[in-house]
Amino acid sequence: MARAGKISKERGPMGTWIFRIAKAGVIAALLGVMVLGIFVAIARSEIDSFEDLKASPNGQMIRIRAADGTVIQSLGPSFGRWLTIDQLPSEMKDAMVAVEDRRYYMHPGVDPIGITRSVYVRTVEGRWTQGGSTITQQLARNIYLNSNKEFGRKIREVILALAMETKFSKDQILELYLNKVYFGGGAYGVDAASRRFFDHGAEDINLAEAAIIAGLVKAPSRYAPTADAQAALDRAKVVVEVMQDAGMITPAEAANVELAGVRLAAETPQDSVRYFTDWVLPQLDGLIDETEKPIDVWTTLDLKMQRAATAAIAANAPRGSQGALVSIDRDGAVKAMVGGTDYNSSIYNRAVTAVRQPGSAWKLFVYLAALEAGYRPEDMVEDKPVEIEGWQPKNSNGKFAGPISLRTAFAYSKNTVAAQIGQDVGTSSIANMARRFGISTPVNTEPSMVLGTSDTRVIDMTQAFAAVAAGGRSVMPYGITKVTTIDGELLYAAKPSSSVQLVDDWVAGAMTDLLQSAVATGTGRAANIGRPVAGKTGTTSSNKDGWFLGFSSGLTTGVWMGRDDARRIGGLEGGRAPAQAWAAYMRVAVSDRPVEKFATEVTFPEALEGEETLLDGEEMLLFDENGMPIEGAPLMEDPNDAPEPGPEPLDDAFIERALNGRRD
Repeated sequence: MARAGKISKERGPMGTWIFRIAKAGVIAALLGVMVLGIFVAIARSEIDSFEDLKASPNGQMIRIRAADGTVIQSLGPSFGRWLTIDQLPSEMKDAMVAVEDRRYYMHPGVDPIGITRSVYVRTVEGRWTQGGSTITQQLARNIYLNSNKEFGRKIREVILALAMETKFSKDQILELYLNKVYFGGGAYGVDAASRRFFDHGAEDINLAEAAIIAGLVKAPSRYAPTADAQAALDRAKVVVEVMQDAGMITPAEAANVELAGVRLAAETPQDSVRYFTDWVLPQLDGLIDETEKPIDVWTTLDLKMQRAATAAIAANAPRGSQGALVSIDRDGAVKAMVGGTDYNSSIYNRAVTAVRQPGSAWKLFVYLAALEAGYRPEDMVEDKPVEIEGWQPKNSNGKFAGPISLRTAFAYSKNTVAAQIGQDVGTSSIANMARRFGISTPVNTEPSMVLGTSDTRVIDMTQAFAAVAAGGRSVMPYGITKVTTIDGELLYAAKPSSSVQLVDDWVAGAMTDLLQSAVATGTGRAANIGRPVAGKTGTTSSNKDGWFLGFSSGLTTGVWMGRDDARRIGGLEGGRAPAQAWAAYMRVAVSDRPVEKFATEVTFPEALEGEETLLDGEEMLLFDENGMPIEGAPLMEDPNDAPEPGPEPLDDAFIERALNGRRD
């Protein structure tokens, strides 16, 4: 006792208080550690197992690809393949540890040095400007918390990080982190990021690509290559320097990193391709059952044709009107689709959803029914006043030509002759013919139906013309060629559709013969593109709808123009703006295809006495044996629908200007 008293006297009052404070501090620290341990233990028991944390998050990534493999749209949160720690490239692991948590393998989930620095900056600046969070803390936050920089959330983050470090190994934590962290552009995990930015899996990442990806975590929206490629490269340069400073790469390796040479994945097209993707995506439900694994949807869309289609509609649609285009290859593959002049202002797809009157384009079915009933192109019919159940059809020029050939009646789109055919073969037969060729909308059987008074869709009308081009065999439009997982597992592959002979081949051949005449000398003259073309115009009353549908070199394309409110539009006649847009598109679309002659040569209808049939100073377009135009013969004009001269072919520069919203 004497000894204790002696010591107490030696300390003095100040020493006693310091001792007591130190003792209380030690006790408080021990209690704090105990409480923290209790919280960590509780948190550890509530943390999911490693296998559960590896489970795919909600939401399926779907990438839609054009025919050449270009990604044209990505949907859903982008989660790539799960890569184990052994599958992850060392470059990727080293880059992430160097830039995000250099002392990762030395701390227990929380880095005291980083926290001290963060708290100091918070005290000096009055706000959180530096994170100090370890990789484990970031993982805990990403899985269980939010990103609000609040003190309470930070404490919970620390507890969870310590708990995770007691439950998982360093390799497991790094594996979870690299497969779950957000890298911008909708990509979660390094595999998704690699596919999003470089279009290949993360197992093939090189050092330069790893530096770019590692640099994204700090600010994904700012450094993502899709947002600012130069900012991404500048940030990657910092990552390379940090890796060298941490001793993970040598100065020589750092000097050899060619960031500027990294090939970034092409940015996905926007605007009009969305009309196509909006059409194909709902079809997936009937093709595959996979709803969790990331998938690639390979489509028929040809980007060159799509750009030409977009430009053609933008350049030719009259002011205030909308335009739609569908282009189908001979096997039914949809190569281009435009559902409006601007997807960003209107997502309504007029190519596959809108129903509009087709006008004289409907005469395709009228004349198919006539040919099947025994009519021939050279048969004589009479263009005369007609009255059917009180209905008195008129020709658009108000004239009657008297006895003319069926070819001439079709080329000049004579309404009175179409009415007589309908009376002869029966409007029910014409309606059945339309149904046979793919018209899915209701068809009326009133006498006036021969003039296209039943609403229909652009894609249905295009499908019908494609069947004529196919020799009378059915053609089923499709847009998906195959569906695979991102690992390459085949989930669906399109099979050739079984076609049906809709009409005898000679009926389809005779119809093609008539369609050639309509383009060579009649209402569709503006659709001439310097090779054999067969097609038909369509114009409804008061110029509410304008159509041109036709085929050449194995490609069938339908164009519609009009206002959504069905108000009149000047210059909307089928032989004007729609035919010009069709020609502008087709010149590009078939440029790489061989010229194909039809089974029958172009036969020109007779000139009609008493009607203006010649345009001063213009020439008829004839074809030589190679399908190329011959100059020299007078060109006859359709008095019902005189077209303007077609536009010049679109060059690449013009297409780009049109795609950017500028007119030539």
